[in-house]
Amino acid sequence: MRYVRQFAVSLLLWTSVSAIADVSKFTSLAGNPGLHSASAIVLNSSGGIIYGKDVDTVRPIASITKLMTAIVVLDADLDLDEQITIDEADKDQIRMTGSRLHVGATLTRRELLLLALMSSENRAAAALGRTYPGGTGNFVEKMNSKATSLGMNSSHFADPAGLDAANVSTASDLARMLKAAEEYPLITESTTTTEGEVRPFSHRGSLTYINTNRLLKNEAWDIELSKTGYINEAGRCLVMQANIDGEEVSIVLLNSFGKLTPFGDSNRLRKWMLANS
Repeated sequence: MRYVRQFAVSLLLWTSVSAIADVSKFTSLAGNPGLHSASAIVLNSSGGIIYGKDVDTVRPIASITKLMTAIVVLDADLDLDEQITIDEADKDQIRMTGSRLHVGATLTRRELLLLALMSSENRAAAALGRTYPGGTGNFVEKMNSKATSLGMNSSHFADPAGLDAANVSTASDLARMLKAAEEYPLITESTTTTEGEVRPFSHRGSLTYINTNRLLKNEAWDIELSKTGYINEAGRCLVMQANIDGEEVSIVLLNSFGKLTPFGDSNRLRKWMLANS
């Protein structure tokens, strides 16, 4: 492990704000947070690097992909109240995962965004891509175009849900995407909603979904945006915007093994930062 400040010039993420004096309280931190994630980056509100580890290694990102899915949908200014019905094409043919959104389930585009972001619902994400003008193929093209426009030059998107291991990025690229996602109120709201109910079937009861980020229920954390991800190739992943001791920070953790490791790494980071502030 090493601090990214040693080679910060090559990793500067936002040159437009880099000229601003770094007033972060989290500078020149002593010691090491001891993270188990293979790649990690932590940025202050001005884009200054607080901590980094293998920030430019290209890795599968699993359902972190869904943040880009939401960005592309919202950029298109589609009708969020339009009713969308799940069909056979939305089933996962890569990993054969199941879903409570059976074929015939109908929800609004807004509700599908909520489920995709909050509880990482794969069929919800697939349906959002399928119903985009031009279909899923065009949608994926737009995902990659958006990545290019954000300067995510080491990233590639292959499907809206993140089930394909060809959805890849780096910790530094994902910090760019996280910063961009923060500008969409529906994304920040959906990713920090702890629990929600939907009624996708007219003659059945409601379905309850919970957020995949357990830190949202931890009173020690003030989280403004978050997304988890997991497939075998990606390991456990977590990205967050959080307020720590009055300062907004961006956190990206990739390729952790063990279901709770990203949450443990997040707590280790927070403890390390607070001890040095």
